[in-house]
Amino acid sequence: MDTNVMIAIVAIVVIAALLLIGGWWFGKSRKDAVTKSTEAAKAKADERLAQEEAANAPSGEQTKTEAEVPPAAPVQEPAPAPAVEVPESAGSRIQRLKAKLAKSGNPFGKVLFNILAKDHLSESDWEDVEDTLLLADVGAEASEQLVEELRNDARISGQSDPAEVRKALRDKLLKLVGTDTDRRLNANKEGANKPSVIIMVGVNGTGKTTTAGKLSRLFVADGKRVMMGAADTFRAAAADQLETWGAKVGVPVVRSDKDGADPASVAFEASEQAKEAHADVLIIDTAGRLQNKANLMDELGKIRRVTEKNLPVDEVLLVLDATTGQNGMAQAKVFAEAIGITGVVLSKLDGSAKGGIVISVQKELGVPVKLVGLGEGPDDLAPFDPEGFVDGILA
Repeated sequence: MDTNVMIAIVAIVVIAALLLIGGWWFGKSRKDAVTKSTEAAKAKADERLAQEEAANAPSGEQTKTEAEVPPAAPVQEPAPAPAVEVPESAGSRIQRLKAKLAKSGNPFGKVLFNILAKDHLSESDWEDVEDTLLLADVGAEASEQLVEELRNDARISGQSDPAEVRKALRDKLLKLVGTDTDRRLNANKEGANKPSVIIMVGVNGTGKTTTAGKLSRLFVADGKRVMMGAADTFRAAAADQLETWGAKVGVPVVRSDKDGADPASVAFEASEQAKEAHADVLIIDTAGRLQNKANLMDELGKIRRVTEKNLPVDEVLLVLDATTGQNGMAQAKVFAEAIGITGVVLSKLDGSAKGGIVISVQKELGVPVKLVGLGEGPDDLAPFDPEGFVDGILA
């Protein structure tokens, strides 16, 4: 066979093979492209269908995609604020404390009545009357005055009617206690300054800080806006104690961040904040150290001076422990000299035979007893009521 013919045949075969291979490859590529296009279209259609199903799903139902998403963490609710207590009103306290006093171990009125109700009073009986008054801390001068008046009262001398004797004794005691004295706190008087500033003074252990907290409750019960200043910076627990009292009735407390801070600076800051907050009353608790009389006078005097740069001081209340009796009178005089006092708060009057301190403290200091405490309860502090007091000790 001719060589040229052979070459031509081989070429034709090669060309045919190439055409076959190219046609197969072209067909395969086209088929793959169609498959991919079909799969993409199907995926897109499935996604659109899923979206439509989710939109039309009933409330609360989750699609598969949503179910796979982890739920959000629950929102942490803030802790509820502590409930604010509603203190007992002043009027209710007076009636309740009168009843408590009648039931307390304060027997000097009963002892006096039992002696004076005898048919005939001997000189020895009158000595017993005076001794009873002295033991009750009425004081020597007041005791002598009362005995003399009782001796000269016709309702007692030669009388045996218990009702007349009781009435005579009641009248004399009321006269000594004083019924025409204005015992209102200055913050409760018409035209009182706002804020009205009250400084609490007294030795440690008399219940001074506790009394400040109870006093804030008394003002809150009257609808007043109250603030307290913790100027007893030398006793670590004093500010915490005051804050505990304030928190129960929604009364803010101004205090120092560190123990042993200058008490006057705390008082000054409290007066500024009370003024800015338009408070009705600011109660400032002070330290009760008596180790050095001069230092005490300087410290209390400074507290008053710096406070009065912002606000006038309307009231200085001396807290006196009724159970200390005449021993407390020396303490009272120191505070009266140091800062000047406008009234007395007698704490712990319950369970004491020394109720006569009411009479002697007023006579010695020349200021009235304005408040009395007859128990450990938060509302066991009330305005002093002379008739209720005398009736209670004679009950």
